[in-house]
Amino acid sequence: MNDTLLIQQPATAAQRLILLFHGVGADARDLLPLGQAIAQAQAGAMVLSIAAAEPSDLGRGRQWFSVQGINEENRLARIAAALPGFVATVRHWQEVAGLTAEHTSLVGFSQGAIMSLAATQLADPPAAQILSIAGRFATPPTLASAVRVHLLHGTADPVIPVQQSQAAASALQQLGVTHSLDLIPGLGHGIDERALACVLQRLAEGAAP
Repeated sequence: MNDTLLIQQPATAAQRLILLFHGVGADARDLLPLGQAIAQAQAGAMVLSIAAAEPSDLGRGRQWFSVQGINEENRLARIAAALPGFVATVRHWQEVAGLTAEHTSLVGFSQGAIMSLAATQLADPPAAQILSIAGRFATPPTLASAVRVHLLHGTADPVIPVQQSQAAASALQQLGVTHSLDLIPGLGHGIDERALACVLQRLAEGAAP
């Protein structure tokens, strides 16, 4: 966890833990601008940008799981193998912050969003709120958890098609899960000012009592 960035540590006890998870081939610094904006809006939150567990086999950055030769058949197994380490990372920072899942929000981009969404399907999810930016479920969700799920996606995403978030929203609706779907017209596989505004809005709405 040495490459993880602590973006904000409140002077008094943190009221909320917000963890950011980057995409494959990136690192914690890539989400620093997003984390700084979140920290400014959430003065009482401990905010960190988390470095993924492994060096990326794409030549730079880090990864939670390899995307070399990935397909619909092997994606789920790779996510399942990486999920215990992902959850352990969340639990570690909860211990540091002195907070539980009830006061934890995960903000994931791309592979970071995939891992965050996968965590909602655990019997004991590690967070009460998930923000998925340009992400997807490996398979449609089947567990009606109490996690609030917010899906943000650019309509011009060439990496993970927007239809993935639309399908996720439909599945969550059928399960009765509290969720939202924000589509950003013309946005590709990235985060712009409009996506940032959505993130800040959804985090504000999802603050634990």
